[in-house]
Amino acid sequence: MQSKGTGIDYLLLHLLFMFNATGGIFSKRAGMAPLFSKTFFINYMGIFAVMVVYAICWQQLLKRIPLTVAMANKSATVIWGIVLGALVFHETITIWNIVGACIIIIGILMFVRTEQEEQK
Repeated sequence: MQSKGTGIDYLLLHLLFMFNATGGIFSKRAGMAPLFSKTFFINYMGIFAVMVVYAICWQQLLKRIPLTVAMANKSATVIWGIVLGALVFHETITIWNIVGACIIIIGILMFVRTEQEEQK
């Protein structure tokens, strides 16, 4: 039987999702750079580095958190993408972004609650 994970595990999980969302920063910057320029390749390598580190850390966290719970929480990456887009690119957060983020959070909470009830 796999452990349920601690509060630290879930904090690390969401820090990992935030880190994964930084791949979007590299992606957007690569898309704004001239094709095959030095800036394009640097940002492209940034995307690759984020993916490698994320994959390794994800596998380590899955040893401590149930896969179903981790996957349900993975949708929070969208929220981190909205936050990072606002901070880095000064994108506007609309009411629809907030509504969508709330729906994601409610979905995560409903799923985790169902998982907890099934384990009792």
